[in-house]
Amino acid sequence: MTQNILIKNGRIVDPSQGIDELGSFIIKNGKVYRFKAGDKTPADCNTINATGKVVCPGFIDLHCHLREPGFEEKETIATGGQAAVKGGFTTICCMPNTEPPLDTQASIDYVKRAAKESPVRILPIGCISYGRKGQELAEMGELAQAGVAGYSDDGDPVADSSLLLKAMEYSLNFGLPIIEHCEDKSLSAAGQMNEGITATRLGLKGIPAAAEEVMVARDIALTATSGASLHIAHVSTAGSVELIRAAKEKGVKVTAEVTPHHLTLTEEALLGYDTNAKVSPPLRTNKDIEALVAGLKDGTIDAIATDHAPHTAAEKNCEFAFAPCGISGFETALGALMGLVHTGKLGLPLLISKLTAEPAAIINKDSGSLKDGATADITIIDIDKKWQVETDKFLSKGKNTPLQGKTLKGKVTATIVGGEIVYEDED
Repeated sequence: MTQNILIKNGRIVDPSQGIDELGSFIIKNGKVYRFKAGDKTPADCNTINATGKVVCPGFIDLHCHLREPGFEEKETIATGGQAAVKGGFTTICCMPNTEPPLDTQASIDYVKRAAKESPVRILPIGCISYGRKGQELAEMGELAQAGVAGYSDDGDPVADSSLLLKAMEYSLNFGLPIIEHCEDKSLSAAGQMNEGITATRLGLKGIPAAAEEVMVARDIALTATSGASLHIAHVSTAGSVELIRAAKEKGVKVTAEVTPHHLTLTEEALLGYDTNAKVSPPLRTNKDIEALVAGLKDGTIDAIATDHAPHTAAEKNCEFAFAPCGISGFETALGALMGLVHTGKLGLPLLISKLTAEPAAIINKDSGSLKDGATADITIIDIDKKWQVETDKFLSKGKNTPLQGKTLKGKVTATIVGGEIVYEDED
């Protein structure tokens, strides 16, 4: 049985209930309840003083890479879970580009068994196609029965439109979203970064915005035809935002996510050939960031997801063309995103909504809320705490971030999963 915990005098921000006010919570038997003046404190209660801090539902990450099985030198389910709770995440969805890929019940069961020892709740995403090869549909019913939260061949798109349409039609039987990595590889082939003047200056082949946008348009068309639920991963361009907005206005069942790095970094982060800023899709321009922020504000973009993609130092410390794409993002996500709040570009309740209630709705999970009797998944934040990114202190195996040495403002001070304190900041 979990210990009783009293969280006192915090700023409660719960977008699922429209709450932004001072208050306290009591956690009993893994459930959370409002604690009012005059309520009796249990004798065996652990007290957290949240004065001056924000108390919100635990963050939900729809898109991360835990690398296990097959690439344990980059990350494991254990180390990824530790990094996730340090970042304030209480539920994470892991992508299936492992080895073997998560395309069978046995591979899903492996992840679920390993996840039992993790401090974070882990929901596996199953493959759309066997081996993520885009040639033959995986047994989607078997994967649904095994407990996947959705289907994706992330890392690659499903290039065959007929196969993707068939996957969408099958997905209707299970009420699970199709999660698409939107990239036309005939347009992005051999590209290293965003196409534009910065790529020209660096002598690197560019990836045009159209490489993403033509696939977003195709996937929206297939979704409208099938009636399925489509979730578009890591949106990065202004054109994609416009396409998704228009689709939603027409009633197409499409949702979308954006990453912290696409919201806060531009292609200029690559000016020093920093391989730690090499991501897929690539970092874009200020104009794209403005469109992404606007998309968050008007509801076009539903969620913020880390796309946590750890790599070894050896993989990243090489010639730019040969470095893999990806940023280790769990532990810096909040600090990076709080820059948007401190500069007035996003309100704090909206940011928290994109990390909690809205991603919960996409995967149909009864989480992302602090309503009475809800599972006690809670993140406590000091929004004004300044700290320096030091990758040698990362709990993730992946130290690959362009934020090394940067000072961020806003830090997770405690994370509670199912009523258990699984992380407390020691700084």
